[in-house]
Amino acid sequence: MFTKKHIISMRDFSKAEIDVILKKAEELEPFAKGKKSNLLAGKILALLFYEPSTRTRLSFETAMKRLGGETINMISPEASSASKGETLADTIRVVSEYADVVVLRHSKEGSARMAADVSSAPIINAGDGAGHHPTQTLLDLYTIKRESHLENLSIALIGDLKYGRTVHSLAYALSLYGAKISLVSPEQLKMPDEIKSDLRKRGVDVSETTKLEDVISHVDVLYVTRIQKERFPDPSEYQKVAGTYRISAPLLKDAKDDMIIMHPLPRVDEIDADVDATKHARYFQQAFYGIPVRMAVLSLVLEAR
Repeated sequence: MFTKKHIISMRDFSKAEIDVILKKAEELEPFAKGKKSNLLAGKILALLFYEPSTRTRLSFETAMKRLGGETINMISPEASSASKGETLADTIRVVSEYADVVVLRHSKEGSARMAADVSSAPIINAGDGAGHHPTQTLLDLYTIKRESHLENLSIALIGDLKYGRTVHSLAYALSLYGAKISLVSPEQLKMPDEIKSDLRKRGVDVSETTKLEDVISHVDVLYVTRIQKERFPDPSEYQKVAGTYRISAPLLKDAKDDMIIMHPLPRVDEIDADVDATKHARYFQQAFYGIPVRMAVLSLVLEAR
């Protein structure tokens, strides 16, 4: 099903395929915690990150090494031939001959799909500008499955819904599971109309508000996002919305007992530190789940048995 398959966008996946990945992640989770495996022994993963990353890059590297494989890294674009003017296409053509699979993060939307067109190895999109970040979505789904429930979920997506690639991909994926989605954002950062239209065509119950208080008492998941300064073409526009939403422990007094809070991280000031010790916080566990999910993706793409 996944052999040599590029992982570019969640819109390329059926519910059945997602379920296969989530099941594989659960099987591999013990290895994410240190149990030894040689499943990917002899395989090489190339990490090409043209934008900063902590969790995505390190969890991919950890995933590969936990399964017995090796990694090669482009330390930074400035230390590569990109600084000499080499095109991304040429870099991909070369590096895909060095490795069995390539993980790419790039600032330009559509870069991963272009890379897939020229690569001799599977490309895994680790974020293409404001476009897609499919393995983040997969680990989000896995977190929801392990810590709450996927079917008929009520979820609030909060913060930067205009530029946030994580919420775009997650909304599409949740449409496959009958989710009810509440969109909470400033007017300037509303979910793009075309995405809302697509979701409604898929039968999703979508509502919008600017107030956290409208959703806090009835959702199963609060999915909080950072307002991304780096995505704003005009810095003055960012200043108008910075710090709009802040989750604090007192704000959670009306939340359901089993409501969970997620965040793709890094956080800036969206979630107070006093929330970390509450029964609702799941964002650090969510970050850990990136390892078994990326182990699952790598093993399926490379047809490891």
